Amino acid sequence: MSDEIQEKIKNYRTAPFDARFPNTNQTRNCYQNYLDFHRCNKSLKAKNQDPAPCEWYRRVYKSLCPVSWVHGACPCKAL
Repeated sequence: MSDEIQEKIKNYRTAPFDARFPNTNQTRNCYQNYLDFHRCNKSLKAKNQDPAPCEWYRRVYKSLCPVSWVHGACPCKAL
């Protein structure tokens, strides 16, 4: 993984602005990052590569999504 990506993950504080989700309601942004994390993880593990770059998506969805969604059981993991 490049040093630039490592530095961004290390200095991560909260989710950055995403132009795809300009509204105050960030539910879709939360869900999209959740899906991106699991898709990234699944695809990199299938290629026997390190899934560390997927960490960015996990941190974003954990900062955007309500705690009850993050820690609750989700049937979406079958994706």
